[in-house]
Amino acid sequence: MKFGPIPLSRAVGAIAAHAMKADGHVLKKGARVTEADVAALARRGVTEIVGAELGPDDVAEDEAAHRIALALAGPNLRCEAPFTGRSNLFAEHAGVVLVNRAGVDALNALDEAVTFATLDEHAAVGQHAMAATVKIIPFALSEALVARAERLARELGPLVSIAPFALKKIAAISTLLPGLDPKVIDKTIATLERRLAPASAKLIAERRVGHDEASLTKALRELAPSGADLTIIFGASAVTDRRDVVPGAIEAAGGTVDRLGMPVDPGNLLLLGTLDGKPVLGAPGCARSPKENGFDWVLNRLLARAPVGAREIAKMGVGGLLMETVSRPQPREATPDAPKSPKVAAIVLAAGRSTRMGGPNKLLETLLGKPLLRHAAEAAVGAGLAEVVVVTGHQGTAVETALSGLDVRFARNRNFAEGLSTSLKAGLSALSSDVDAVVVMLGDMPGVSSSIVRNLAAAYAPGAGVHIVAATRNGRRGNPVLWGRRLFAELVRIDGDVGGRHLLGLHADLVREVEAEDDGPMIDVDTPEMLAALQSLK
Repeated sequence: MKFGPIPLSRAVGAIAAHAMKADGHVLKKGARVTEADVAALARRGVTEIVGAELGPDDVAEDEAAHRIALALAGPNLRCEAPFTGRSNLFAEHAGVVLVNRAGVDALNALDEAVTFATLDEHAAVGQHAMAATVKIIPFALSEALVARAERLARELGPLVSIAPFALKKIAAISTLLPGLDPKVIDKTIATLERRLAPASAKLIAERRVGHDEASLTKALRELAPSGADLTIIFGASAVTDRRDVVPGAIEAAGGTVDRLGMPVDPGNLLLLGTLDGKPVLGAPGCARSPKENGFDWVLNRLLARAPVGAREIAKMGVGGLLMETVSRPQPREATPDAPKSPKVAAIVLAAGRSTRMGGPNKLLETLLGKPLLRHAAEAAVGAGLAEVVVVTGHQGTAVETALSGLDVRFARNRNFAEGLSTSLKAGLSALSSDVDAVVVMLGDMPGVSSSIVRNLAAAYAPGAGVHIVAATRNGRRGNPVLWGRRLFAELVRIDGDVGGRHLLGLHADLVREVEAEDDGPMIDVDTPEMLAALQSLK
């Protein structure tokens, strides 16, 4: 592959390295240059472009990414159609991500042009969630390099796979001490059932017994015929020694204690044992909370029949300090003052060129007596958020005029022709530094109300692990979507004419859905026919 300046006379078939705008003609980054492009650019005085010319032995970035992804993917993963040199791998079933770390490192060391990234090893994922991605850095690779990468992936592979959740029948035993409110047990069981739901596992038996070895031993033996695949014990008091009540009862019932204690905080006082060939899990106190802790790490692997024993638990120390992770954002030393309300803003994206409308800027078209864009902007302002930023680009001055009188700030995106992602970046960079979350709204969605925007903001709960809030209608996700600040870094890494939709699957455990009262989150104006249909409404 040759890369660099290319005379316009031989640019047909080359790949544009950078977006180019010349008197209204746009050549997008990564686009194949056509004869029409050459003619249009020549009329505007352009004599050369910067791009890539592929040789006969070169493999285009999309094909290269897809071939390598197919070679490294293991069971229960599907490779989506490639785009912009990227091939994403998605889980076909809910389960746990299994990663061959040595293989991943070897592939990434093969050549800087080939990159492969996965979720954390043993991360729990929902069906259809993205688990890994192959990204090719240049516009093409040599056939020899692609073949080497495929061969390495197959020899060491699979490099990534999904272990589907398999255990479905769960039993729970709670031990009791004087002073332990029954409501605490009720909430603990409800929290457990929510943890089991993503794996389609069910609680088939529950016992509540005194916190003594004899009572717990009896309960374990009584549950043996229940057919449970896993038994979980919630002790009224934390296990502090192998001679304590919970480990003593497991051994008295004929089982073994494989591990007491784990290098994950919260979750240190977890116990893992075996009884009648099936796992027994002694839950640490933090398992009563819905926040992520070491109990989740072990529970999910057990549910997926992924390897987890004393040796695997001993290796959990790196990354095991969860106090500063996404789902546990505040350190333990935080003062007990009442938490402040999150500061939520809105970004209204209004920079596009309305190419599918066939000419006019749809955002400036009149709908029910005012510009189409003004409906979305008024919904944002009416929601009472901390601030509203409107991103402009195409016909920016006219767009600003259409919103005159509204309490909004404008952020100009001079790269709007390069796609939606550039407007998202411009909006995020314009937000005040103390904004905790942002509702991203599309300017061509006039049916979104202030009510749904307020409801999204109200549902944002970072302390409870909710960092993304999506509007839905009849179970289908639409727009807008609220993004917590901890996702901002991932949003700004997006390239091309796409938003952050794929991150909903990637971070399914951080998403809360809010059902809308009408179809507003599902209606966007993309065609003249749609606009005409809405204009006919009274």
